[in-house]
Amino acid sequence: MLRLIYNLFMPVGFLFYVPGLYFKYRNRPGWKTTFNERFGCFSPERVRELDAFHGAVWIHAVSVGEAVVALSLLRAWREKHPERKFIISTTPTTGQELVRSQAPDNTAVIFCPIDFLWMVRRALNVLKPSMLVIFETEIWPNLVIETRRRGIPVALVNGRMSDHSVRGYRRARCFFGPLLRQFNLLSVQTEADAERYLSVSPKANVVVSGNLKFDQKAPADLADAGYDAVFGSGKHLILLAASTHPGEEELVTETYLRLKKEIPDLKLVLVPRHVERAGDIAEMLTRLGANFARRSAGTSSEGTVDVLLADTTGEMLKLMNGADLVIMGKSLAGHDEGHNLIEPALLSKPIVTGHVLRNFRFILKVLLQENAVATVTRDAELYDQLHKLLSDETLRKELGERAGQAIRRHAGAAERTISALEKLLDESSKH
Repeated sequence: MLRLIYNLFMPVGFLFYVPGLYFKYRNRPGWKTTFNERFGCFSPERVRELDAFHGAVWIHAVSVGEAVVALSLLRAWREKHPERKFIISTTPTTGQELVRSQAPDNTAVIFCPIDFLWMVRRALNVLKPSMLVIFETEIWPNLVIETRRRGIPVALVNGRMSDHSVRGYRRARCFFGPLLRQFNLLSVQTEADAERYLSVSPKANVVVSGNLKFDQKAPADLADAGYDAVFGSGKHLILLAASTHPGEEELVTETYLRLKKEIPDLKLVLVPRHVERAGDIAEMLTRLGANFARRSAGTSSEGTVDVLLADTTGEMLKLMNGADLVIMGKSLAGHDEGHNLIEPALLSKPIVTGHVLRNFRFILKVLLQENAVATVTRDAELYDQLHKLLSDETLRKELGERAGQAIRRHAGAAERTISALEKLLDESSKH
C-alpha cells in the first residue's frame, strides 16, 4: 500500500525535480552523451553493448566521492575475482565522466535510472545483473524492491545514517522498516550506524564492516597539478580549500588575503564542491580584489596570479597532492556536515577543518585521537590556525604524516565487504 502511494506521488515530486535536474544538466560539466539512460532509455547500440554484461554485479554510487570509493572497491574485488564482470552507475554527469575515465577493463558504465517503476524495469531488462550493490545512502524503493522481486540480491555497502537522517527514517518507519528488510545485506561503517538502522528496522540484516574510504589508496602516478603555469616558477606555499560551500570561499579568501601580507609567497587554490557556482565565486574574488585565474579557462604562462579557482572536475587528488596545507569544506561559515577527510590524509597532507563534522564524525574522531588534524571551533580562529601551520614546515609535515598513518591503521573494510558480497552471490546461485 505504501509503495502504491509512493508511486502515485512520485510523478508530482518529479515535476518539482525537473527544473533542478535541467539546471544541473545545463550548468554542471561532465559526460552527457548517454544521459537519456537516467530516463530508462538505452539506444539499440547500448543495448547490444550491454548484452555482454548480463550477469554482472551492478554497483551504484551517486556522488563523485562515492564513485571514487566504488572504483576502489571494484578494483580490489577484481583482484580477488578476476572472472567477475561489473556495471557501475552514477547519477551526476561529473561522476559519470570520472568513472568512465578510471573504470578498469571489463566494466560497463551507465547512468542510474530515476526511480519510476517503468524506468527501473527497463534498466533491469537491459542489464540483467546478478547483484545490485548500492553505496551509502541511496535507498530508492522501486529500484530495491523490483530488483528483489526478480530474485536478484541487493546489498547496501559503506552504509551510514546521520543523527538528522535517523529521525526522519524513524518517523516513517512503517515505510522504511519493510524497505530496509528488502536488502539481503546492510553493510555499515560503524556500530552507531548499525544501531540507527536497527532502530528503524529491527529485523534487517545489518553488519558492521568498517568504512571503505579507509581502504582507498593514493594513485602512484598522480599527474602534476600544473601550479607553476598559474603561479609562476619557484617555491610557493600553496593553501588549498577543498569541497567548499557557500560562505566558505569568502571566509577563506579574506583570511588568505590577511595571511599573504605576512607570507608573501603564499598562494590559494579554491575547489568548490559544485563547479556550477564558479561564476558567483569569481564575482566574490573580483569584489575582494583578489588576483585570480579560473582553471577552466586554461593556464597562463605569465604566472602572475595569487588565487586559482579550480572550476573543473575529477582533479581533486592531483590538486591536493601539490598543496602544502588543505582546508576541508562544509565545516566552516555555518556548515557542520563536513566532507571526507580521508583523501588529504591518504596523501599525508596536513588538514584543517571545523570541529563538528556531523556526517564524518567517526573519521574526525580517528584523526583527533592520533593528533592528526587541526580544527577550529569558530571562524575567527581560522587565521591563527592557518598562520601557525603555514609558518612551521615541520609542524605541517608531522601533522600530515600522522594523518596518513591513522588512515592506514583502519583499513580492512574492503576485504570484509567483498567476502560478504561473495557469500551472497554464492547463496543466490544455489537457489
